[in-house]
Amino acid sequence: MAVSSIPARPEDPTARPARPPRRPRGEGQWALGHREPLNPNERIKKDDDPLNVRARIENIYAHRGFASIDPQDLRGRFRWWGLYTQRKAGIDGGRTAVLEPHELEDEFFMLRVRIDGGQLSLAQLRVIADISREFARDTADITDRQNIQYHWIRVEDMPEIWRRLESVGLQTTEACGDCPRIVLGSPVAGVARDEVLDPTPAIDEIVARYVGDKQFSNLPRKFKTSISWLVDTPYESNDIAFLGVDHPEHGPGFDVWVGGGLSTNPMLAQRLGVWVPLAEVPDVWAGVVGIFRDYGYRRLRNRARLKFLVADWGVERFREVLEKDYLGRTLLDGPAPTLPSKPIDHVGVHEQADGRHYVGAAPVVGRVSGAQLSQLADVVEAHGSDRVRLTPYQKLLVLDVPSARTESLVDALRGIGLEARPSAWRRGTMACTGIEYCKLAIVETKARGEELVARLEQRLRDFDADISIHINGCPNACARTQVADIGLKGQLVVGPDGRQVEGFQVHLGGGLGMAQGQTAGFGRKLRGLKTTAEELPEYVERLARRYLAGRGEGETFANWVIRVDEEELR
Repeated sequence: MAVSSIPARPEDPTARPARPPRRPRGEGQWALGHREPLNPNERIKKDDDPLNVRARIENIYAHRGFASIDPQDLRGRFRWWGLYTQRKAGIDGGRTAVLEPHELEDEFFMLRVRIDGGQLSLAQLRVIADISREFARDTADITDRQNIQYHWIRVEDMPEIWRRLESVGLQTTEACGDCPRIVLGSPVAGVARDEVLDPTPAIDEIVARYVGDKQFSNLPRKFKTSISWLVDTPYESNDIAFLGVDHPEHGPGFDVWVGGGLSTNPMLAQRLGVWVPLAEVPDVWAGVVGIFRDYGYRRLRNRARLKFLVADWGVERFREVLEKDYLGRTLLDGPAPTLPSKPIDHVGVHEQADGRHYVGAAPVVGRVSGAQLSQLADVVEAHGSDRVRLTPYQKLLVLDVPSARTESLVDALRGIGLEARPSAWRRGTMACTGIEYCKLAIVETKARGEELVARLEQRLRDFDADISIHINGCPNACARTQVADIGLKGQLVVGPDGRQVEGFQVHLGGGLGMAQGQTAGFGRKLRGLKTTAEELPEYVERLARRYLAGRGEGETFANWVIRVDEEELR
């Protein structure tokens, strides 16, 4: 059978030529050759490695003063040495998003001191206290990343501050910036009765090899790490976390999690499904950081965290690239970690593996002072200890206390404002820096937290449940608002008289997988559920009383929040 042919359509001489297919827009991934265009932060890093700014601070800015500082150094590279300009006093939260950086900033700095693993010797504690009193107007907050954070620092004083810190083995190197931040670790590493493998050598090696190394000083964004045998750090909210696990064939090692991070697009870390021995932790860590450096999204700052790459790739591809291109070997499959029966925070008196004790105490929302830390050093020394630890929950521990001296230590700590047997409210409340010093903040946090704790201790002193309250001054979740029982995100709200006042959007029932029976997840955000700062204590008290009245036997606050009608939560 003949097949008829269809004549070709004659060409239209006026027709435009077909456009070539559009190339997908690059995300700024170096490994794919996408190095242009650069956002302002990437241009600053390309122009000069931020680590180089220390020489200018020491040789120029410390001598010529604040006015001499190059703006790209001031608002960019200074961060790599732990320095942010602090907020100018008197600027209300309504102007945070509308003023230019130079209009918001004061001529003083916030300074973060790295305390990797939260480990401090008595000599280091005394130096931190002395710097606070001499150079920081007696400020020294404990952050939820085991840092010490000063305020009121002058650039003229930085050479002397560095000299004193480094004389006792402390540093501010990469305490901020697009680089590897402080490595979180268990505050009882090396002394805990339930610890099988002390990860401190891996933390020390990572810090020694890679912090301040220019191969990782230009990452797409910050990179957060947690390494702990115990489930006592917020591992699911970090870019990478190593959590202790016992392999049935190979023994104790670490389970690896990647891609966690909160802020305005919260995501929880995911298991890679591998088992890593202690000796290989630094190499695996470096491999993951290398992937982030090379494949991270640099075009847009709001998509530059590792969590976005992990979400797009999935853990299977991520593991494949890590093994093939960065480690050159296959990692062993491993089991999931075993969670404890209840969350661990180390507050109170606890026995160590060697028979001595450690005592965990709670400041209020992490706020301490140089004078208080100096008193703490005297108390620690008087009780035969030489070691203090900071926790990722704004608490502190004194290690190596003889059994006969624990009650004396508890009393002495109480005498300087540190409570080893705190109320549930003091124990469970954290707060970020807030509008007092932070240029990004919209509301006050530390003072509000102190007022809230005092009110609840007065009205609900015998409250018998654990409720975490995390207070944040803006949407960036530095205080981990989305994973608290009660998460408070600072914003302006309409007050009773119709005017805008400081207040909070409320997140309820969030949490991490820190114990058996807990399911990690973000808090509920009910439509219109906000409170003014003035009404906050009354709201939390009302909510707590409803929980006490309506909870089932053994029912946690988070489970109660999921179960009850919305009206119960308002």
